[in-house]
Amino acid sequence: MNNEASPQQTTQQSLTLEPNDARHLALLCGQLDCHLRQIEERLGITISARGNQFQIQGPAVNVRAGAQLLIHLYAEVCQGVGLSPESLHLNLQQSGVERLAETSQEGAAVEAIQVIRTKRTSIKPRGVNQQAYVRSIKHTDINFGIGPAGTGKTYLAVACAVEALLQEQVRRILLVRPAVEAGEKLGFLPGDLSQKIDPYLRPLYDALYEMLGFETVNKYIERNIIEVAPLAFMRGRTLNNAFIILDEAQNTTREQMKMFLTRIGFGSTAVITGDATQIDLPRGSQSGLTHVSNILEGVEGIGFTYFANKDVVRHPLVQRIVEAYDTHEQNTTQLDKTQR
Repeated sequence: MNNEASPQQTTQQSLTLEPNDARHLALLCGQLDCHLRQIEERLGITISARGNQFQIQGPAVNVRAGAQLLIHLYAEVCQGVGLSPESLHLNLQQSGVERLAETSQEGAAVEAIQVIRTKRTSIKPRGVNQQAYVRSIKHTDINFGIGPAGTGKTYLAVACAVEALLQEQVRRILLVRPAVEAGEKLGFLPGDLSQKIDPYLRPLYDALYEMLGFETVNKYIERNIIEVAPLAFMRGRTLNNAFIILDEAQNTTREQMKMFLTRIGFGSTAVITGDATQIDLPRGSQSGLTHVSNILEGVEGIGFTYFANKDVVRHPLVQRIVEAYDTHEQNTTQLDKTQR
């Protein structure tokens, strides 16, 4: 007979953290146990502490995740790593609740964590969806990352592109964005089209600088190893042995999306990222991103990863803002339907 608790069954676990150091334990718990309360709220558990003895109660899968997280955080604190509400939020993103829930019934082994290695840093995706996203990028030719701001869609895509370039899996990187005005007129900016589009590509540049360094990025741009361009410049081209990222894809039209996808040649990988809730197209124009997700999902060789509010890895307030906007839009939609 199997006496192991089911994932949703309420259980209690005792945990002893060693060494028994009062200063380190105080740092772990936070002022007035604020760190423990943050963990409780996120994982849906209760934690009581006396010295280095902890009692954790809640759904079995969440209790296991909470215990693992406390062990991990205490080890970091003992090594001198600071703990703040922000860093705790990021650790909670990779606490493994969803993955534990998926594997607890079958006892399946958790897949290896996909670490991305670039010239200046190593990047470890946080949470189940980020892991699945990176895994999909590494194993399929065309990938879509769809979800709210702050979930790491663009950053991880750039990291995978840099890693592929450094490992000579591709010969060049192309970073592409549609030149759609989000309320601000391009005509008011000085310079030619390339200079006008530059501010829209700044997040891509920032990620490249962090991973490769300023001098290396500029050298690669001069040698055309890295090319940054508006989507309109892709028409008529065939891109072989390249890593291509189309960012802000929610602002492509149906025709532009089809044009972009048919540019992809042999030995190339494409990643398309976007947030379907932030479309800046003129009223009445259908987003190419929402259109293509209905057409290509399930097609062999194409991967889709959908991010949710819980995957936001910026300041915790960003996640709450996204959730508040979603709730407002849902209520507005329901009200409109009622009034019709």
